[in-house]
Amino acid sequence: MAWFLAIVALMLIALSIGYYFGIKDARQTLTPKQTKQSKRVKREEKLPKIAVTKVETQLKEVLKKGQQTYISAAHEIEDEKLANPPKIEEKKRVIYEHKPMLAIVIDDVQTARQVKAIKSLHLPLTMSFLPPRAARPNSAKLAAHEKFYMVHLPMEAMHFSAEEPDTLRVTDSQQKISKRIAFIKKEFPRVRYINNHTGSKFTANEKAVNRLIYALNKNHIHFIDSRTTAKTKVPQVEKAYGLKYVARDVFLDHHMDKAYVLKQIKIAIKVAKAHGHAIAIGHPHKETLEAIRESKKLFKDVDLVQVYKVY
Repeated sequence: MAWFLAIVALMLIALSIGYYFGIKDARQTLTPKQTKQSKRVKREEKLPKIAVTKVETQLKEVLKKGQQTYISAAHEIEDEKLANPPKIEEKKRVIYEHKPMLAIVIDDVQTARQVKAIKSLHLPLTMSFLPPRAARPNSAKLAAHEKFYMVHLPMEAMHFSAEEPDTLRVTDSQQKISKRIAFIKKEFPRVRYINNHTGSKFTANEKAVNRLIYALNKNHIHFIDSRTTAKTKVPQVEKAYGLKYVARDVFLDHHMDKAYVLKQIKIAIKVAKAHGHAIAIGHPHKETLEAIRESKKLFKDVDLVQVYKVY
């Protein structure tokens, strides 16, 4: 009986050792890619729904307060027709070395809640911060934590009742505009790009635009035209300075409706495919951010990038 038990024990030990080395050899024969995929599948088997739900819940929680007081993005441009490019001209049979690039700029960023909501999407969106004021004293401090950001500079509009403090006006002197840009540079030391908040009247005035571009050049800051008016004089002025004119192609949320934003995202992708790159502008309200989150599959056809890679 003792010999029998000893033999059974040895057989069990041998089987255990064989199983261990068999599993080890099988793991060693997997390629790094197969090993990574195996680990990913295991993770997905455990928590796929929980991960998605967490992102959705976080976005809703971050945005659920303060939406009722948000001013519609429709105030930015004069005419709804300006939300899209005048004409999408497709280049014939052009093969790009890389995927078309799409930059999405989120304007009007000013609070920690908005920054958290935008970052919860885990996409390379470009945040454009409004300058600090009494109602939002921390916008520059929030920008300081970002690797890259823009400044959304208020400029005079043709018709807009809720004008920002220190909005640049067509009657401002060169000295006043230069002083304002110097202040922006002090508050946002790493700013390299500025786009206009409203500004349908300001950007339509060639003298005012000339003063602005002069001040921006002095501070090594590029200007991206939000294209809030069809009468913009920015192209002429920048051409005179020997600068490349860069402007927003598609306005995502002229209407605060998720279906509308989804349609505009598709247009922005179409522009990127036609021209090799495109810039879209949206705002940090619930409908826009939810539409961007739901468009992640659409973005597979383009490289979603920070705006500096386009300009």
